[in-house]
Amino acid sequence: MNGKFITFEGPEGSGKTSVIKAVEQYLTNKGYDILTTREPGGIKIAEDIRNIILDKENTEMDKHAEALLFAAARSQHFHQKIVPALEAGKIIICDRFIDSSLAYQGYARGLGIDEVYLINKFGIGDTLPILTIFIDVPPKVGLERVFSKRDKVDRLDLETLAFHEKVYDGYMLLEQKFPSRFIKVDGTSSIEKVTEETIRIIEMIL
Repeated sequence: MNGKFITFEGPEGSGKTSVIKAVEQYLTNKGYDILTTREPGGIKIAEDIRNIILDKENTEMDKHAEALLFAAARSQHFHQKIVPALEAGKIIICDRFIDSSLAYQGYARGLGIDEVYLINKFGIGDTLPILTIFIDVPPKVGLERVFSKRDKVDRLDLETLAFHEKVYDGYMLLEQKFPSRFIKVDGTSSIEKVTEETIRIIEMIL
């Protein structure tokens, strides 16, 4: 596969979605063939699963079921959308990928990073991004952004601060586990500075 697969991660409210839009526009203007997508979602089946996972009424969802639903959505999205784009030589920018499951369900939910990785490996094989940009903001700051700017919040937004701090700790472990592809960018700076630094990192890869 000739394409390049780049993912973005970060705590809730990190601003990664806004950064992704700016990066997409910049790279498109440079003439790159870009596919921007998200997880969970990106295609109809995965978006349907997303709605189940994030529905704030689904408070009884078991953590094992949650991990399996994320993996199922990822597998469908990967095979239906990401693989064809890689084969076509596109640059794929994905808002979240497997690292989210490893941090949220593997570490914060206590299911085990290696165990959740194996669940996902069944669905996507050994494919990992060549670059993961982690937009780094303290969980408390991110949640304050979420509740001040969003009209709607989802089931994961409503988790406790302690849970989101565990998620953050999980990401820090992933930085150590995947040092060759996992790069942090300071998300407390202005959106312009975060975008500029992110573009600098991506252009080195490209």
